[in-house]
Amino acid sequence: MFWTVVFSLLVLFVLWITIDMLLGKKSHEKEIKPYKESPIRKSDAHFFSHGDKLFDHMFQQIDKAKDHVHIQFYIFRDDSIGMKMLNNLKEKARQGVKVRLIVDWMGAKISKQEQRSLKEAGVLFKKSHKPSFPFLFYSMNQRNHRKVSVIDGKVGYVGGYNIGDEYLGRDPKMGRWRDYHLFVSGEAVKDLQTEFLKDWNDTVGEKVPMNATYFPPLTPGKLDVQIHPTEGAHVKEKIFSLIEHAKKSVLIGTPYFIPGKEMTDKLIETAKKGIYVQILIPKYPDHPLVKDAAFPYFRSLIEAGVDIRQFYEGFYHSKAVIIDSDIVDIGTANFDMRSFHYNHEVNCIVHDDTWIRQVKDEIEKDFYESSEKITKEHLHKRSLWERAREKFAKTLSPIL
Repeated sequence: MFWTVVFSLLVLFVLWITIDMLLGKKSHEKEIKPYKESPIRKSDAHFFSHGDKLFDHMFQQIDKAKDHVHIQFYIFRDDSIGMKMLNNLKEKARQGVKVRLIVDWMGAKISKQEQRSLKEAGVLFKKSHKPSFPFLFYSMNQRNHRKVSVIDGKVGYVGGYNIGDEYLGRDPKMGRWRDYHLFVSGEAVKDLQTEFLKDWNDTVGEKVPMNATYFPPLTPGKLDVQIHPTEGAHVKEKIFSLIEHAKKSVLIGTPYFIPGKEMTDKLIETAKKGIYVQILIPKYPDHPLVKDAAFPYFRSLIEAGVDIRQFYEGFYHSKAVIIDSDIVDIGTANFDMRSFHYNHEVNCIVHDDTWIRQVKDEIEKDFYESSEKITKEHLHKRSLWERAREKFAKTLSPIL
């Protein structure tokens, strides 16, 4: 009798999750707006590939703030680098600067004591995307994965780094951390600010006035820059549109590669045109089954001529797409189902062959000097246990 009840409850629980996810997805799809291209802004951008340099630069900019500091991260830990950031934000709030901090409900780990300290200092702190009814499990999968910072409405940051010691390579288990982030000035800061305030309004319900305080006049830069926000849709469409521009090469760097059939077919089609398609992923994953979920896609891609390599000098968390030597896309979106269908993301696309050279040099160095090629022999040598994990991971791939 006992086990019958347990089994029945388990079946009901699984049924609840299944119905929740299906209805939640349908509800989400009804809210999706048609795809449209983001405006091109004249801006400048500075590229960071080392966390220490990025955060030193960010702290300097925060220190200069006169009116407001807007900070948003998916992961925010109250460890060494996290406390340094929190202390800086509290100090600016005490000086009378308006400080707004958004972190993801699931991704952030900030103690209750530290949250009280932020409030006492005057920092406006909120967690976004709290799970809610009627679609509890679906809402748990819709994470705000954005990393956006805007200071005085004049300069901003966007990219792959979160706030945590592991992002600076201080976790001995993860080792060296590879990531990319951008410091943006000029007209595109307007779009970063717009996206932050939209998320702030969605989270808090405070409609911040869209005036010159938050949208001051901006001096145009030299680069053509697009800020492309997405909300569980249109990441694939943007990548497709970028790939369509390729004449010689497509280089993809991502920590999580679970592209699905439609994207895989697009990459195969591109490679068969004679375009050199390269994919760089980490050799050592930071989440269970994520790497296993990538392997089912490798065989057909390799057979089509796609060059797939795995970064072995620590963890590769960078998110980049480079088309020829003309376009680079750096941001928060991964090459997986979560970014394609669930997460709220934001990417920055730069159109400039001279500026892009520095980024391409960095990622090509990672690709050729710090990684090993995945071949058909690698796939043949995988054990029965590894192949079984692949099949299981592929089943779970939409929520990995």
